Amino acid sequence: MRPITTHELLSVWEQGSTQPSHRQALLLLEAAYPESVPEQNARISLGRRDSKLLTIREWLFGTQLESLAVCPSCRGQLQLSFDIAEMRTAEKDSEAEVLELTVSDYELCFRLPDSEDLAAIDHGKNVTESRSLLLTRCLLAVRHYGREERAGQLPETVVQAVSERMAEADPLADIRLGLDCPFCRHTWSAPFDIATYFWSEIDAWAHRLVREVHILASRYGWSEADILSLSTTRRHTYLAMSANV
Repeated sequence: MRPITTHELLSVWEQGSTQPSHRQALLLLEAAYPESVPEQNARISLGRRDSKLLTIREWLFGTQLESLAVCPSCRGQLQLSFDIAEMRTAEKDSEAEVLELTVSDYELCFRLPDSEDLAAIDHGKNVTESRSLLLTRCLLAVRHYGREERAGQLPETVVQAVSERMAEADPLADIRLGLDCPFCRHTWSAPFDIATYFWSEIDAWAHRLVREVHILASRYGWSEADILSLSTTRRHTYLAMSANV
């Protein structure tokens, strides 16, 4: 595990710019964990994956996160500011690869969702279909009064119990922010996806950097490699100087 260089991050951005979110996340893991096997990254639970993404984000852009939220009641805009450490409070050190649960006379054996599961449900027609497919992939065995059952035949109460156990076992896979509107005092819970948030930051960073390269290359005739090898301070100093010429 090591920090990602400017050249590497720009390459990751280029590769992932047209990829779905789950693939973008894996590209970041491959760059920061060159010693790992890509297939293994795809099979770790989503919570463990997102924990790694939080670490990479901290290395690149710091611990503070800034975002906007819209109140569903009054449509007021909230400026959010929170720290990565706040998200890690519910993180668990480890969790069994296979989980077991007994509910309503059903005995269930299942694993936690991973990136391969997200890839499989990426083209689901709707939320219900995607949820059913995800459950089918993660359920390893289902018995009802000793008889094998299919995932599609489970009562909604059992499905909900499995979902809750997954969330308990892998809390970073479903981060939710408790929000309180300062305008109308409405309170609600909003999901936070670090993979999507982090990639939006990388995309904005990459566009700024490419524009800086364009300006300096046009002004001084330097190559992209030469410009990217400059520190941020030196690059911005040259940009300021070129603007005043």
